[in-house]
Amino acid sequence: MNKEHRKNAEGYNDPTAFEAMKRVKDPRRQLQGKRSKILGEYFENLIASACDYYREQGIAHIEKTPEPMKVISPVPKKPGKFIACFEKAAQPDYKGTLIGSKSIVFEAKHTDHDKIERGRLTQEQLEGLENHYRLGAIAFVLVSFGFEDFFRIPWDVWRDMKKIYGRKYIKVEELENYRIPSTGMRIWLLSRII
Repeated sequence: MNKEHRKNAEGYNDPTAFEAMKRVKDPRRQLQGKRSKILGEYFENLIASACDYYREQGIAHIEKTPEPMKVISPVPKKPGKFIACFEKAAQPDYKGTLIGSKSIVFEAKHTDHDKIERGRLTQEQLEGLENHYRLGAIAFVLVSFGFEDFFRIPWDVWRDMKKIYGRKYIKVEELENYRIPSTGMRIWLLSRII
């Protein structure tokens, strides 16, 4: 009998020990994934607080861009639950309008390291920021370093970092000109723009 078609007592495929281990999820990766999700949500909450403040003050209306999803099917016996998949790569995270009719678009990234790589943005996000920038929008990448230092990196600096810095990443110490203040639970992401 061929090894690939062996069955166990219950009639299921009987993989070798090595093949079975490949299917076991790595707990370190699972933990890292959960940690990244929590940090991402925390960063989004800081940004949402700023966006709410600017909207309440009549300064700007900025919203999180929803992920383009396609519903595949409802989950039986679970109202409001469904199975879905992403239709295409993510767009820039936030879009809006500032007082005076100026458009704003930005991507938000968090890192616990001392540098941020250009490759953290997808091709679609890069193209989206470039298209908005060419049409006159204020476009940037908002970066958090350990939730202690926040920077608003102009799109043209992010886009051209290889030409400007000689590499496809920027170190935190090189970003002082783009630092933005934060207080408590709010990042003042429009500081020196409005």
